[in-house]
Amino acid sequence: MTSAQYDVLAIGNAIFDVLVRTEDDFLVRHGMTKGGMALIDEVRAAAIYADMGQATEMSGGSAANTIVGLASFGARTAYVGKVKDDQIGRLYSHDIRAAGVTFQTMPAKDGPATGCSYILVTPDGERTMNTYLGAAQDLTPADIDEAQIAAAAITYLEGYLWDPPQAKEAFLKASKIAHGAGRRVALTLSDAFCVDRYRGEFLDLMRSKTVDLIFANESELHSLYQTSDFDTAIKQLSQDVALGVVTRSEKGCAVVEGTDVTMVPASPIDQLVDTTGAGDLFAAGFLFGLVRGAGHHNSGRLAALAAAEVIQHIGARPQVSLKDLAQQHGLPV
Repeated sequence: MTSAQYDVLAIGNAIFDVLVRTEDDFLVRHGMTKGGMALIDEVRAAAIYADMGQATEMSGGSAANTIVGLASFGARTAYVGKVKDDQIGRLYSHDIRAAGVTFQTMPAKDGPATGCSYILVTPDGERTMNTYLGAAQDLTPADIDEAQIAAAAITYLEGYLWDPPQAKEAFLKASKIAHGAGRRVALTLSDAFCVDRYRGEFLDLMRSKTVDLIFANESELHSLYQTSDFDTAIKQLSQDVALGVVTRSEKGCAVVEGTDVTMVPASPIDQLVDTTGAGDLFAAGFLFGLVRGAGHHNSGRLAALAAAEVIQHIGARPQVSLKDLAQQHGLPV
């Protein structure tokens, strides 16, 4: 196996985030399920946007947030995601490249606009997402560059990709190429509602060894195995995938490899502001530790540190150098 050109390549829905602080009654008024992600059409997107207050707008998308976090740690990174050649699409492309990420996916010339997610952040810091996929759903197997996938030590995929049918095919193509090159494939389950939609297919991806590493939070794990008992779910996870990482909010995380379960505490924070991107940045820290051979405990600490940074401000991307932050805490970078 040749040495990797990239530490991690991520494939995801390229989504522009529109974040606003709001009260719970806004969610009720618009029939939203708090803490979840709903797919919406252009008409509903316009209605929500018209009723939102002053917003913070920035490039987002789950896997893109993770890959930007990895670049902030100093990893060599690449991203695959579809935008349209429109104003927001050009802004999105600029942002991800400015973060030090290789981004070569050709933008769509026609069809729907660049995707947007309308994210409502309530006073408790919880985020509720309403996502118009737009051009992101037009990611196809043709956008998967075989040489680029084969050059990445880890290919990282987001569960949300399982919604658009062509993206699903792109996902499977990328996994086959990665494994053919002797590389690893990671998947984040993304959202408990996403797991509800695709439980059987996600389990099949794990059991067929299409993916080697799973990221999940507690609610996603419980949804996956349809049990409220954490230990039962962890035992099942250990049998279904080579490596599993389960986040537990303020309780830290569990890293599961066979019969070994490593518990890593959460990093302390001063104030919870916005949980948007917590799981994305957690994955960034863990993947960085993994490709650097830092071991499960230190990888979990890097993950917790990155998640703690992002939840203390609005937005899903780090506002400081994660490499510098890790060094300040005596962690390997």
